[in-house]
Amino acid sequence: MNYKVHRLDVNKGNIQEKLELFLNNLNGEVISILPNVRPTFQLMGATAKIDFLLIIERIK
Repeated sequence: MNYKVHRLDVNKGNIQEKLELFLNNLNGEVISILPNVRPTFQLMGATAKIDFLLIIERIK
């Protein structure tokens, strides 16, 4: 079996639309979606942001 890893750059405002569009255009089977979570510190305290998603696809 062959696998391909895709990187999808996203931000808070467009993550759902970009992911939906990307997944609908894949030919193989999605195995996993891994977010890259980066901790950030703001005035209210600690929080986290997602910079990009790694999408693992099984190619037939």
